[in-house]
Amino acid sequence: MSESKIFGLHAVKEALETQQHLDKLFIQKGTSNPGLKEIEQLANKANVQISYVPIEKLNKLSKNGNHQGVIANSSPISLIEIEQLVEKAFDVTPTPIFILLDQISDVRNLGAIIRTAEAINAQGIILPKQGTAAINEQTVKTSTGAIFNIPICKVDHLKDALFFLNSYDVKSIAASEKTNQLIYDIDFKIPVALIMGSEGKGVSSGLLKMVDYKAKLPMLGSTDSLNVSVACGAILYEIVRQRL
Repeated sequence: MSESKIFGLHAVKEALETQQHLDKLFIQKGTSNPGLKEIEQLANKANVQISYVPIEKLNKLSKNGNHQGVIANSSPISLIEIEQLVEKAFDVTPTPIFILLDQISDVRNLGAIIRTAEAINAQGIILPKQGTAAINEQTVKTSTGAIFNIPICKVDHLKDALFFLNSYDVKSIAASEKTNQLIYDIDFKIPVALIMGSEGKGVSSGLLKMVDYKAKLPMLGSTDSLNVSVACGAILYEIVRQRL
């Protein structure tokens, strides 16, 4: 199933007002259309990412359809609310695994992480509404369809997700080079929330201050870092190893 596009003032406004899961809005830059201003306000309220583009880009995206200066990308999957995600997870197992992705902007990395998460039977992926890779056709392809078999939710802020998970006694572990503790020193036979950050910046400082543990993978060669999807896979399989 590929990402779908919604275009036109009325259609996009309706999608926002009915709280459909939109990944991104493309709005014609340099316009003063009051209808677009209203859509901007609704999108900001819903924490939907906005990109301001020239009309030529909109014409291409809509295949010269009547876009009226706005196009929305809607998610090809159904998202789940965090409350429902966590409740369902604990119905399945007393030691669920949740994966929180902080500013992962590459769709291929997102898809690869989702594929591994589903392979180890993680209970869910939690993404921020802003600053994360779009869930689109490329994400679906990279995940090899695993994206349809694992619950995914989006939250306004990952901090809110951590607070909520903490209320269920879920321990949070951030993958970070800013520690001497190795992943292998952590007891993963508990409810776990694994936080992975972007390759460039890592997990944000605000989240690092909130987590229960920070841990890293050993780097024994001259390479000083791993691709985030590779690192996530290595950590997830350490969790599995401990639970076997």
